[in-house]
Amino acid sequence: MSGEGSLPLFPLHATLLPGAAIGLRVFEPRYLDLVRETGRSGEGFGVCLILEGHEVGAPATPAAFGVQVKIEDFDVGADGVLQLRLRGTRRFHVERTRVRDNGLVVADVRWCDEDPDDELRPQHALLATVLDHIIEQAGTAFAPATPALMDQASWVSWRLGELLPLSEQQRLQLLQLDDPHQRLQQLLGWMP
Repeated sequence: MSGEGSLPLFPLHATLLPGAAIGLRVFEPRYLDLVRETGRSGEGFGVCLILEGHEVGAPATPAAFGVQVKIEDFDVGADGVLQLRLRGTRRFHVERTRVRDNGLVVADVRWCDEDPDDELRPQHALLATVLDHIIEQAGTAFAPATPALMDQASWVSWRLGELLPLSEQQRLQLLQLDDPHQRLQQLLGWMP
């Protein structure tokens, strides 16, 4: 783990992985305040899977691992609701949480180390082939998949975790693994 910090959280019924994107509709005052604050500071915020509770109403209990996000795009829908496009960046581990008066959960986090730039190992080469076929079907959203990226254990593990039909708990398991080779081995174990 590398470093500590404080991060406001946006708990969701989804596990976001590093490099993955998600669309989000924001209408609760606490989350509109969160977007306004983090937009001014440029710090970003964290997204964690909800273990207990709901996305709206009383503060939910977040998972102990999540990802910091950056806002890639925003718009206001025809219904007047703020719509964000977020992308996961770096992983964190929640050390403890507190709830502000407005219901926003803020976490003291320990930042996880960046993945090493390891190449795929021979026993995981099949996973790169599977990912290549998935990307062919997915189209332009994943078109920047260069041959160099397809050889990186970390990138392949995160993209497979994002694109395979996994449960949110399975994605959370991947998020908790520091070693990309362990993630790939776990993904291999889940393949039919």
